[in-house]
Amino acid sequence: MSMSVGEQLRRRKPIVFRQHHHEGEELARNLTTFQLMMFGVGATVGTGIFFVLSESVPEAGPAVIISFLIAGLAAGLSALCYAELASAIPVSGSTYSYAYHAMGELVAVIIAGCVLLEYGVATAAVAVGWSGYFNELLDSTVGFQIPQALSTSFIAGPGEDPTGGLVNLPAVVLVFLCMFLLLRGATESAKVNAIMVIIKLSVLVLFVVIGLTAWNGSHFDNFFGAGLAGVTAAAGTIFFSFIGLDAVATAGEEVKDPQRSLPRAIIGALIIVTTVYVLVALAGIAAKEAGWFETEEAQSAGLSQILNDITGTSIWGTVLAAGAVISIFSVTLVTLYGQTRILFAIGRDGLISRKFTKVDARTMAPNFNTIVVAIVVALIAGFVPSDYLWDTVSIGTLVAFSVVALGVIVLRRTHADLERPFRIPGYPVTPLLTIAACVWILIGLPMTTWVIFLAWLGIVVAFYFAYGRRNATLNTYVDPEEIAEPRGDEDK
Repeated sequence: MSMSVGEQLRRRKPIVFRQHHHEGEELARNLTTFQLMMFGVGATVGTGIFFVLSESVPEAGPAVIISFLIAGLAAGLSALCYAELASAIPVSGSTYSYAYHAMGELVAVIIAGCVLLEYGVATAAVAVGWSGYFNELLDSTVGFQIPQALSTSFIAGPGEDPTGGLVNLPAVVLVFLCMFLLLRGATESAKVNAIMVIIKLSVLVLFVVIGLTAWNGSHFDNFFGAGLAGVTAAAGTIFFSFIGLDAVATAGEEVKDPQRSLPRAIIGALIIVTTVYVLVALAGIAAKEAGWFETEEAQSAGLSQILNDITGTSIWGTVLAAGAVISIFSVTLVTLYGQTRILFAIGRDGLISRKFTKVDARTMAPNFNTIVVAIVVALIAGFVPSDYLWDTVSIGTLVAFSVVALGVIVLRRTHADLERPFRIPGYPVTPLLTIAACVWILIGLPMTTWVIFLAWLGIVVAFYFAYGRRNATLNTYVDPEEIAEPRGDEDK
């Protein structure tokens, strides 16, 4: 039956559960709840926490601890929305898949553009950051640095002089190391990630323990001196240190007992991250007065300098720097993984080439997909400075968070009887607060970020009309009731 363009743009992917969720390739369900939780922690705890105090304390003063709690609450609202949708629709693709089921094909395409921008650019930006930390660690441990020509892109950052670089080789190497891990399969990648997450959490716990030994209660005097405006401004800065929890949802199709494991992993990762962040902030303020975080050494050395000053030796600062290197490696691995799984879901829906759905028979990993993503990300990381990358990450993430919250509301209305092992508390207030929090932060983003974002979405939508609309799987969709007995709710 022919379908108008408007009907195509609005059509929704049916929510039907059978032994296999989709026609075509499937991914192996091998991941445990713990491994999935470590994915969330691994994607979230990156460079942010190692340096965010130097950005947020000058805004909020000692009340930055409250700012961390507010940012954690805002991220928690989003996490609860993800938890409900992940338990109800446990498939690959995260926000993209949820949007396709809840709000239709055009919204799904737009969200696909958001999450591809989020994961692709974030992976490249994190790899560029890792290169700098790795070079500093080499210098502090063995007295050697990779030459500038091979550790800096030849493109200068905004308003900067020429770099004298050719390619950021360490960033490229990191991306390909992560690629080789992913080609070995999700299970192997999850094991390596879990080890790295435990190491970096241990390093942060080490900072907390040493930092609390230098407790000075006077550092908490005039606790709310910056006022509510300062606390909320710092919360907005800190919020981006929580971005990454949605990485759990990208693995929806590779986890055992997904309807139970996904909500537990998302909420568990949030609790771990928030607890560690608040303790780090508490230890940092206890060891240094608020004014210190505005100094140049605080801006350049972050938590490492605090440890050096407390202990009188650079050993623990070097350990913390090593933890930062491991931390960023873990973030790169998980964000690269998330990108490949989102493309897998988009390819299976026919909106891009189905080559992105080809799965290796031995590892059950989408190898073609992984290699293509790694090459593109490596090129960006090798030749584009991080200054051009970071601003475009946050907008895609916040739009995705908003759509997930909206998806909860829509599916409660259109699929009221859908099995939901996890139901968001405080509905509908919780998803509405999530949307409000994301919009509040989006309004404060620079106009240039919006221009880049809208231009990218224009390219994505144009590709959809040129290719995806004609090749979408829903063009030849057959009701699963005619080929297999469904499990759960059917679309009506």
